[in-house]
Amino acid sequence: MALRPFNLSRSVLRFNPARRQFQNDATAKLQKPPLAFVFDIDGVLIRGEDVLPSAKRALAILEGNNPFGKLPYILLTNGGGVSEKARCQKLTEKLGFEIRPTQYIQAHTILKTLSSKYEDTPVLVLGGKLDQVRKVAIDYGFKRAYTSLDFLSWNPSVWPFHQLTPSETLATKQVDFFKTPISAVFVFHDPRNWALDVQVICDVIQSGGFVGGPYVPLDQQKNPVELVFCNPDLIWRSDFSTPRLGQGAFKEAFQAVFKALTGSEYPHVQFGKPTRATYDYATTVLHRRVQEMTGHPPALSSIYMIGDNPESDIAGANAANWNSVLVKTGVFDGGVPTHQPTHVAEDVEEAVTWAIGVELDKLRQK
Repeated sequence: MALRPFNLSRSVLRFNPARRQFQNDATAKLQKPPLAFVFDIDGVLIRGEDVLPSAKRALAILEGNNPFGKLPYILLTNGGGVSEKARCQKLTEKLGFEIRPTQYIQAHTILKTLSSKYEDTPVLVLGGKLDQVRKVAIDYGFKRAYTSLDFLSWNPSVWPFHQLTPSETLATKQVDFFKTPISAVFVFHDPRNWALDVQVICDVIQSGGFVGGPYVPLDQQKNPVELVFCNPDLIWRSDFSTPRLGQGAFKEAFQAVFKALTGSEYPHVQFGKPTRATYDYATTVLHRRVQEMTGHPPALSSIYMIGDNPESDIAGANAANWNSVLVKTGVFDGGVPTHQPTHVAEDVEEAVTWAIGVELDKLRQK
């Protein structure tokens, strides 16, 4: 996409909200502010398989078509299920601008920080299609990752209400789970077979990792199985007319079943927006991206999170002391948001131009 960069030799430009464009302003100072962006994807840049028209225009602005030149940005999504490299290749094709793995964070990307702990111990990984999340887990460093389909292949009576299809059978590993204790359960992505996965998680946790073995009360287990969810979103926006249930809904279903069985919910670790751990991780990735672009240590004072979900994007950004911009192209489509953003915009293009305008006004006032 051809860009028409602004001419900074004469003046810096300021944003006119009414016209959605920048105008000459000789009073503004000629300097680059420490400004960076973090974007949600579904409902902000893309809906379903389709790119929102405002997305390409917004990225064109950040790639140099603004008063400050090329601005740093990363993508932060509660989605996942495939490798960062594969997802970035697809996004690059759709958006028309290169998206690198160094500027892309999925819900489960943060699990890379736990791989050394479980490098050589068996873990259960859930979600996504067939064995795709297993491949992602192995790429992260989890050498002994297994799926619920592996359990069903090992013993079909684990969940007798589902028979493996040929493609599912090809995606399984043959292992004796009587001799393979599971140390942790990671819900990477939205599960496709809730019933099977809930059953397997319950078996793993209640037996202390040995599926098929006797149940052991949790207070008597020496090393209880760690349970990690990567996406708390109850709903998400696709190309369907109303939002769809997400991984957060699966977590609620599992905990309800587990509580009915045992009397209490199972302790778990939660990653994904709006958790502080995920936003701290995103800050680190964003700083690395700035250094990658400039060759200098980052000095960011203004980070703008642009998202469509008040419960995840806005809540997390506010807690991290970022600026938050809520767009109306996804989950949120009007009314009073549950978490108040810094600004509400019609779409991502308006959000980007508004944020740049704010930073230009700050310069003018110095």
